[in-house]
Amino acid sequence: MIRMLIALTLWAATTVSTLSADPILIGLNYPRTGHYKEEGLAQMRGALLAIDEINAQGGVLGRPIKLLSKDTASHPEKAVRNVEKLVEEGAVMLFGSVSSAVAIAASERARQLNTLYFATIGYSNDVTGKNGHRYVFRESTSATMTGRALGKYLSEKMPGKTYFYVTADYTWGHSSEQALRENTNTTDTNKHKGVLLPFPTAKQSDYNATLKQAQDSGADIVALVLYGHDLVRAMRTAETMGLTKKVQIIAPNLTQSVIEQAGPGLMAGVIGTEHWLWRAPELEKSEAGMAFVTNFNKTYELYPPSAAASAYTVVKQWADAVTRSNSFNSEAVIKALEGHEYTLLKDAAQWRAFDHQNVQTVYVVQANSRNNVMAHPSKQDYFTILERVEASQAAQSQEQWQQERAKAGKPNTL
Repeated sequence: MIRMLIALTLWAATTVSTLSADPILIGLNYPRTGHYKEEGLAQMRGALLAIDEINAQGGVLGRPIKLLSKDTASHPEKAVRNVEKLVEEGAVMLFGSVSSAVAIAASERARQLNTLYFATIGYSNDVTGKNGHRYVFRESTSATMTGRALGKYLSEKMPGKTYFYVTADYTWGHSSEQALRENTNTTDTNKHKGVLLPFPTAKQSDYNATLKQAQDSGADIVALVLYGHDLVRAMRTAETMGLTKKVQIIAPNLTQSVIEQAGPGLMAGVIGTEHWLWRAPELEKSEAGMAFVTNFNKTYELYPPSAAASAYTVVKQWADAVTRSNSFNSEAVIKALEGHEYTLLKDAAQWRAFDHQNVQTVYVVQANSRNNVMAHPSKQDYFTILERVEASQAAQSQEQWQQERAKAGKPNTL
């Protein structure tokens, strides 16, 4: 009994000490408004859940974590200004972004300020490829990873089909289309045509014109290399034209947030990829992942999307690296992250040392019918997992990464 009282007294003293210590500041640079605001909100929710859990366990190195945040509105120039303000306010680590252009611009400014930046989402190869540097790590998959996973499935299940590409005209769209073409044997642009959609300034007339070209092409598969709000608008246009009933539509990055924006009826049957979904922890037998789903649902009365899982993982992994390095210094934390293998919300993953890409399992998914979604008690069972592609099959090699860097005139090490 005396031992228990002593233990409780020590725990209480430690907790009081932690709570009274100066907080350590981290900064979320995310889209609260504009393009991708739904993914931004999910990141905020995931980050807050991770911070609450860490602080409840005594914080990190005896100090509670406090979150600062600023709205990028998905504009790179605004994201850069936010980086400067967050660092000025004392943030020792920054994370966020959905747009790859934002991730690239914000992380470059963070590098100049010697501050670690996690690209929570940002699927373009360029984030950890030609624009990669020592101070940026990416939690989400790259365009190569999604292209290989989706291409593998389509090549095996739907061989010999004709494709038409509708692609967002920016870095993520370009690299995603390239990766998908390379992995579906559709690099012949005379046979497998495509058109660029203005980004981020597309008008309804642009959607009408590009989808009309897709319809007139006679393609079997229409690849909508679009994300978030743009994908939703394109799907609504395609449905109005009757295109959704005539072709198989694919989208490289098909997220829960997109389906919630569009409605499950509109998205039914679309095939794409996800790096995490709330069904994954059960599939991978991840107790921590299942606990995250339960806690997120209890806190927000929602099932978590991948954007929330990514932000949660970033905060947890940063705190773990700080603890292992016994330092908040960016250089020390970077060294602790490089090559680090861990298991958190699904199966094993790794922060790869040579490019700072998080290599992980990729899931090929198909959007469920509205009836199937509504049949589940949560009304959020949006996906069927068609195939599970391991990181070793999806991620590019170090040699391939170095070749990309050489073409861009960049050094072959970070």
